[in-house]
Amino acid sequence: MKQKTVFYSFMALLIIVGLSLLWLRYEQLGIPLMPEKQVRVWLVEARIDFNATGDETLVNLSLPENPPGFQLLSEQAASPGYGFSRISSPEGRRGEWSKREAEGLQNLYYKAQFAPTKERDSRQPAAAELPEPQQILWEEPEATAASDLLSAAFQSSSTEASLTRELIKTINKGEGDQNASLLLDDMSPEQLLVRLLNQADVPARLAMGLELEDARRNQSLTPLVDVFVDGQWQIFDMGPEGGNGVPEDVLVWHRSDGPVLEVMGGVNSQVRFSMIRQTVPALGLAQGQSGGRGLSRFSLYQLPIEEQGMLKLLLLLPIGALVVAFMRIIVGIQTSGTFMPVLIALAFIQTTLVPGLIAFLTIVGLGLVLRGYLSRLNLLLVARIATLIVLVVLLTALLSVFGHELGIDLGMTITFFPMIIIAWTIERMSILWEEEGAWEVLIQGGGSLVVAIIAYAAMQLPLVTHLTFNFPEVHLIILALILLTGQYTGYKVSELYRFRVMADDR
Repeated sequence: MKQKTVFYSFMALLIIVGLSLLWLRYEQLGIPLMPEKQVRVWLVEARIDFNATGDETLVNLSLPENPPGFQLLSEQAASPGYGFSRISSPEGRRGEWSKREAEGLQNLYYKAQFAPTKERDSRQPAAAELPEPQQILWEEPEATAASDLLSAAFQSSSTEASLTRELIKTINKGEGDQNASLLLDDMSPEQLLVRLLNQADVPARLAMGLELEDARRNQSLTPLVDVFVDGQWQIFDMGPEGGNGVPEDVLVWHRSDGPVLEVMGGVNSQVRFSMIRQTVPALGLAQGQSGGRGLSRFSLYQLPIEEQGMLKLLLLLPIGALVVAFMRIIVGIQTSGTFMPVLIALAFIQTTLVPGLIAFLTIVGLGLVLRGYLSRLNLLLVARIATLIVLVVLLTALLSVFGHELGIDLGMTITFFPMIIIAWTIERMSILWEEEGAWEVLIQGGGSLVVAIIAYAAMQLPLVTHLTFNFPEVHLIILALILLTGQYTGYKVSELYRFRVMADDR
């Protein structure tokens, strides 16, 4: 009893560990559990237009860096005749186009692909030097209105964050508040909030975001408010409640004190944005995002392509082994050899089912005929098996040549059959024929093919091939299921069918 308790506890541990590692890989790396899953990504294009004056031209565009709620997948610049560089600085990333001499209308393009993420934290650590509030100057009567707004907000707040939210609520009243209405005549709500916060000694600045909407063209950036709270920059939404964070459909493009676009050697510059929503396979996206972190260090994708192809087939063998164990122990189907059906199923994966069946039956059938002749020579077992191996190889070569002459390409497919195993199978079937008769050969041979076809069908399922390769820990669960199957000592399904008459009589 104690031994069984230990055994079943170990089986439960294997299943729990397998499921836990599978879930961790799914959560950490984003590898989908379903093979055909598609995810949506955004392709954003920034177009810069300006008139060059004929001198040296230098264009700087602010580029997004770790935007909240999005992952930058790829980026590229299309700028014929221009040199392009991406520059990182304490103020953020910028794209720089340069040309020795340019004249007339110029068009520069920057494209980037973004994937939505679950993490939407808009907080950003400050640079090495803590920001200082800007000096704000007002003229009357705006100065009095600003002071009144700040005084009222101070009374109902206690922190920088709560002060920001109270000011947002007041500004959103618009005409409902005379002071806010007066100040909004000359500036946008975001600009007003930034000026009021800086006057209250709370560093604030304008950030710029891009509202994402499928198939939109010639869009401009919209202002956002970035406030220095608790030692970090944090974006606040100008919605009715003044919450901190970025709306789901907004991509933060610019987040520094500098301008979004700077052009030297040109006039009438502007940047416009176009966007489109696309779908890409989730698996490819997860592979590109993993970056060698966490469980991705133990991913099979780190191996050379040649080894990946080999392991992709080998990792299907446990599935075939589980099918064979179930069909023999639970169902009770007889097979020729214990795991010969697994090897046949693996060969079927390479050959496809119908050509593989034709090749297998032809080779085994001819091999049995030749083995019948060898039995008359009274050869020793080792010599007989060695002879069968040679004959199987020759039969394979002849079948390939014959198929080629008929326009059927069987050469590369039938060579995937394990020649030595087939030779041993022919030997076993021949002995079985002599001892038990042709009917027993038909039962075991047919059983082997039935189990092989079922194993092939299971190993060919897209979900199975996806899970076994991308989640290797699933083999711990398969191991536990095989061990549990091995503990079964009850009646097989075939025995229940055979003894059904006794149950009917009772």
